[in-house]
Amino acid sequence: MLLVLFIKKLVRKGNVKKATNLIASISLFAIVWGFLNQIIGLMSAFDSIQAVGDISPSVLAAGLKVSFFSPIFGMLTFLVGRLDIIILTWIDKE
Repeated sequence: MLLVLFIKKLVRKGNVKKATNLIASISLFAIVWGFLNQIIGLMSAFDSIQAVGDISPSVLAAGLKVSFFSPIFGMLTFLVGRLDIIILTWIDKE
């Protein structure tokens, strides 16, 4: 969705401020959503660990590794959104 907004603003000149605000909001939502999903996943995993009682460190490490996928995707989306804002601002100034 961020890329669609970005390309739309590149093709059609217009109100860049409105587009940058929307891109900023969507990218911030993506990073917060990623961290929220990580916390929910970790809580579920800790509940499972508590129910089982004893697990191996390799199982715990694998679960923790998987829990970082959502925040990584959110951060990448945030960075793409910020890059889009920088480019749109730079083009608008010219």
